[in-house]
Amino acid sequence: MQTNFFRQIAKLNLTGDLQITFTQTTENNYVVSVLLKNEQCGDEARKTIPPLNLRGTAEDLDNGFFENISTPLQTASGLMVDMESFMKQLEEAKKKSAMEKEKSDKEKKEKETKEKKFKDALQKAEELEKEAKYKDAWSALPKTSEYPDYAENIRKKQDEYERHFAPSLFTESQPQSTEI
Repeated sequence: MQTNFFRQIAKLNLTGDLQITFTQTTENNYVVSVLLKNEQCGDEARKTIPPLNLRGTAEDLDNGFFENISTPLQTASGLMVDMESFMKQLEEAKKKSAMEKEKSDKEKKEKETKEKKFKDALQKAEELEKEAKYKDAWSALPKTSEYPDYAENIRKKQDEYERHFAPSLFTESQPQSTEI
């Protein structure tokens, strides 16, 4: 006797382990319990999918077994595959979110460090200005190439210090000539 039972199971193309329990309830009636388990699915909701129970005589089960289990089992299989895919995507999103947060925190820290360096250099230049060390104050100013956001402020300070140690020949009033 040849059967095609396993070929029919293979045609269902299910993902997971198919557990079939066959129990006799009365002399001619049976209960077949079919449960699909997919341990690859990380979502605990997979455990709430109940087994599919079919009741009938051996002849009833022979005639309608695959027609009755095909759609529900394929639906359950697809659901668990989708749940696993969702869980993986969720985990990936968490990783990316953590990476983005880390990147954002790093950029914020770098910006704060850069601003602190700028303020420290500016403060040092102002201290030197108070001591009338204008050349040193000018040298202590941060470079405009390193701090383009503050370039205008830096240039104003440079011009201010330059007036003290390098007066312009063109802005100073020319000595008046005296006639002899």
